[in-house]
Parts: sequence; structure tokens; C-alpha cells
Amino acid sequence: MIKSVNVIGRGRVGSAIAVRLEERGVELTADQSELVLLCVPDTAIADVVRCQTLDASQWVGHTSGATPLSALGEHERRFGLHPLQSFSRSRGPEQLDGAAAAVTGETDEARAIGFELARLLGLEPFELGEQDRALYHAGAAIASNYLVTLHDAAAQVFEEVGAPVDALRTLMQGVIDNGFELTGPIARGDWETVERHEQAIAARIPKLARLYRVHAEATTP
Repeated sequence: MIKSVNVIGRGRVGSAIAVRLEERGVELTADQSELVLLCVPDTAIADVVRCQTLDASQWVGHTSGATPLSALGEHERRFGLHPLQSFSRSRGPEQLDGAAAAVTGETDEARAIGFELARLLGLEPFELGEQDRALYHAGAAIASNYLVTLHDAAAQVFEEVGAPVDALRTLMQGVIDNGFELTGPIARGDWETVERHEQAIAARIPKLARLYRVHAEATTP
């Protein structure tokens, strides 16, 4: 059982993790903790870990999705734990509940400590190979970051015609609730409507024309 953790970085992820650990009775301390968890930007991981004086008995991990374990230096007891979630400062540790977590370790013991920490946080862990981290994180970025891009693009179109932008949230949530079942003109093979879409966007919001075309081609069954 993990009893003490030094959470370094209290941004959106680190703050949620720190509060959850306190809720579970884990001591948050910078003084000889069992585990050091880096919740800092990817580019800062290597520099931050170099500033730590780690005992051979301590574990060190990071919460990055794509950063290799080599960023943690030569410390043998190292692992990665990436919560597959989009975090907001306006919410608390409940954001962790039930989310998946990618755990990468180079030994059985490392994977075990990663799984233990994930479950302690309320996450559902799965094992991810070191060689697959970048590709995995690309998938996560497509699902989360590009959803923001698509919402912003649709919002520009709605604003252009005076439609309520807030209505897009209900539409997008409906797609999720329906298991991402494809509907609309592409599902029906109605390419005339798709072409009218392209023409209308090109005429009134030309900067979105290529985005629409690329996604229409990618959505074709």
C-alpha cells in the first residue's frame, strides 16, 4: 500500500491527484516519500527529475502520455502513469473517477506500482508498451484536442447563420451517447448534399473549406 507521495506540479492534473491522495489517506510530503510523481509539462520532466535527490528505494513516475521513461534519467524504479482524461481547474478529483490510465513500466514491479497508484486514484489502469506511447497519445489527442477544433469550426458556421452555438453541445453529446453511430449525408451516400456543404463553406467561410473536405474524406465508410 502506497503511504506517502511527493506530487511535483499542481496544475490541472497534479492538483486533482494531490487532493485525491489526501482523500485516500496518503501523506503528501517532499521528505523521503515512497514515490515521487511528476505532474509537470512534458518538456520540464527531465530537468525537474535532475533536480531531485532520489534514494534508490524510491519510485519516480510521470503523468505524461507521450514522454518516454528515459526522461526520468537512470533511476531504476521508474514508471509512467497517464490518466486518459481532459482535466479542468474548475473541477476536482472526481475527474479521475472511472477514467482509464495507461501504465508503462520496464519491470513487473514497476507495472504493479503503477497499477496500484492508478487504482488508488480511482482510475482503471491498462498496460501500455514503451514503444507504443507516442502513437497511443496521438489517438488521445485526436479524440480530445481535435474535438475542440471541430466544435470551434462548427461554432463559426453557426455564428455565421445566427444559429445557437450552445445547441452544438447537445448534438455532440448525442453522438457520444449513441455510441458514435454515423448519421447524416455521408452515411446515406448523399454526396450532392456534401458538395453543397463544401460550396457554402468555401463561399462564406473559406478558411474552413479544407477542414471540411479532409474530414468528409476521412468519414467516408
